Amino acid sequence: MVDKGSIDSILSQIKAMRTDANPGIQSIQAPRIDKLDSSMGVSKSSSTGFGDLLKNAIDSVNKEKMQAKSLSNSYQMGDPAVDLPQVMIQAQKSTIAFEALTQVRNRLVRAYEDVMNMGI
Repeated sequence: MVDKGSIDSILSQIKAMRTDANPGIQSIQAPRIDKLDSSMGVSKSSSTGFGDLLKNAIDSVNKEKMQAKSLSNSYQMGDPAVDLPQVMIQAQKSTIAFEALTQVRNRLVRAYEDVMNMGI
């Protein structure tokens, strides 16, 4: 059984992660590339092409999802080394990474459409 102190600790960690992911309306207009780069495992090397950066970001999101699934399966099988808060935090990390990647994709599609609609 999980005690109330443990649940409060996990909730405060999730709230802190949410605050880090949603810093406020003012900073929405200025993307926080440095934070996305470090959380998605994307390096800032200038020799890396755009396709490689995109592939690395997708691979990183997939890795987060696979870790969440692995932890979930281990917890369901009764592995004593895996506890519920650990599973829930990894699931939230996976969800946040996927949502960030979806937003990047949406912006890329919007930029492509804008370029295609430009007059020559």
